[in-house]
Amino acid sequence: MNLTALIIQLIAGAAGGHAAGNVSRDASLGPLGNSIAGAIGGGVGGQILSAILGLGGTAAATGMDVGSIASAFLTGGFSGGLTALAVGFLKTKMAS
Repeated sequence: MNLTALIIQLIAGAAGGHAAGNVSRDASLGPLGNSIAGAIGGGVGGQILSAILGLGGTAAATGMDVGSIASAFLTGGFSGGLTALAVGFLKTKMAS
């Protein structure tokens, strides 16, 4: 596991979760809740997606190139946004 990629995925996940909360007001957890759920989802989901899709390659082991940074940002942001939406949706359904 590359620590730099994980940090990028956490930050991108927080941004993705915040954006997803702004898009779907019904399933929003609030700004802080969306960011926290997104960061957790971005870190965990980004690592899983990177492993499944084979992203990162050998450059991730020796250093970060533009492709590794972009893939970490995209996988973290996507999984963070998806996690924030899923948690917000579950919260809404359990409240009703």
